[in-house]
Amino acid sequence: MPKWWLDEQTYAGPEHLDPAYVEGYERKAGYSPDADVDLLRDLGVEGTSSVLDVGAGTGRFALAMAPHCRQVTAVDVSPAMVAALRDRAASVGATNVRVEQAGFLSLPDDVGPVDAVHTRNVLHQLPDLWKLVALRSVAGVLRPGGVLVLHDLVIDAGPDDLDAVMDAWLAGAVVDPAVGWTADEYATHLQTEFSTYTWILEGLLERTGFEVVTRATRGSVYATYTCRRS
Repeated sequence: MPKWWLDEQTYAGPEHLDPAYVEGYERKAGYSPDADVDLLRDLGVEGTSSVLDVGAGTGRFALAMAPHCRQVTAVDVSPAMVAALRDRAASVGATNVRVEQAGFLSLPDDVGPVDAVHTRNVLHQLPDLWKLVALRSVAGVLRPGGVLVLHDLVIDAGPDDLDAVMDAWLAGAVVDPAVGWTADEYATHLQTEFSTYTWILEGLLERTGFEVVTRATRGSVYATYTCRRS
């Protein structure tokens, strides 16, 4: 790696490296992969396709996608997440799921070309300078015409409405940290992680060779992008 390269694990968030936190992560996240699996199948992913899941966590999406494609490569920078994912893949006999400890900036050399890339709540761990490098890396392993589905905390606001958007987000937080994210956790995210703005992210996507096909936002703080590589 170049001397200036970033160590992704130092930006992963200490909680994601903690096996005790990882054990309860899925319950806290409340994520169902069904809609993402259906979306990728509608976009052309089929039995002969290969899919890359960046920031795969404990494998909810990767294991749900596996029956519908040839191979899923699931990567995460957290050793605790990777261990949980490998155990789960083995327990269900998902022989077409390859699990690697890696991230946007450290993808295995032999991972591409893939037909689709899925990533959820990972890009915000990197500063904007490195988001460009990350998206360039994704474009480098995705075949021309391939699909990127990206979910993340992305702020759809400008200078005049940012304060109101942030206040509304924190006001909607849960009280019990076992079932979701609290206002204090949201505040910590804003202070220590690197959510960006829709208008910045869309510029980064365009400059790294992606065409935004659809964008859906939720509460002006969360966005889902479906993109194609040119």
